[in-house]
Amino acid sequence: MKIALIGATGMVGSRVLAEALQRGHQVGAIARNAGTLAPRAALRTLPLDVKDGAALATALAGHDVAVISVKYSQVDPRPILKAIQDAGVPRVLVVGGAGSLQAAPGVDLVDTPSFPAAYKDEALAARELLRLLRAGSALEWSFISPSALLQPGERTGQFRMGGDQLLVDAAGASRISVEDLALALVDELESPKHTGQRFTVGY
Repeated sequence: MKIALIGATGMVGSRVLAEALQRGHQVGAIARNAGTLAPRAALRTLPLDVKDGAALATALAGHDVAVISVKYSQVDPRPILKAIQDAGVPRVLVVGGAGSLQAAPGVDLVDTPSFPAAYKDEALAARELLRLLRAGSALEWSFISPSALLQPGERTGQFRMGGDQLLVDAAGASRISVEDLALALVDELESPKHTGQRFTVGY
C-alpha cells in the first residue's frame, strides 16, 4: 500500500511511519522537515508546508490512502482534506485527540472541569474536524482517538478498542502508548473496519 503520511516527523507520525515501513508499505512522508528523516527502503521524503495546498496535492498524487497527524489548532485541516480530494486519494485516516471522547453520557472529555487548559484549544479544534467529517465528506474517512494519556512506550499489541466513549482500565486510568496507537492505526489502514466512524484504543 502507498501511504501518504502528513505530519510524519511528529510524535505520532514518526511511530506510524516506523510501523508502516516495518509491515512493508511504501510511505510518502510529508512534513516541513521531512528531509531530516533517515533514508530507508520504501520511504519517500516530501518536505513541504502543508498549508501550501497545491504543493500538497501534487505530493499526495498516486497514494492509496492519506493519514493526517498534525496540530489542528495550528493548521486548518480543511485545505488538507481538499488537497487529498484534489489529488484523487480516496481514503483518509485522521489522528485526533481524546478530548472529543465521551467521559460520561453526552459529556465530552474536553468539556469536563478537570480537562487541562493547555490542551483545550487543540482538543476543540480536533472535535470540530470530527464534526466536519460527520457532516459529510466525499472521502472515505476514519478518525482515531487515543486514550486520555498518550505517551511513548512499548508496542504490546494488547489493547482494547471502542467507539465514542473514553476507555478506562480497572484502576480508572485512560492510557495508550504511541506505539500501540500506531499499530491500531496501520491495522485500520490494512483492514478497514471503521469507515465513516471514529474509534478509540486504550488499555
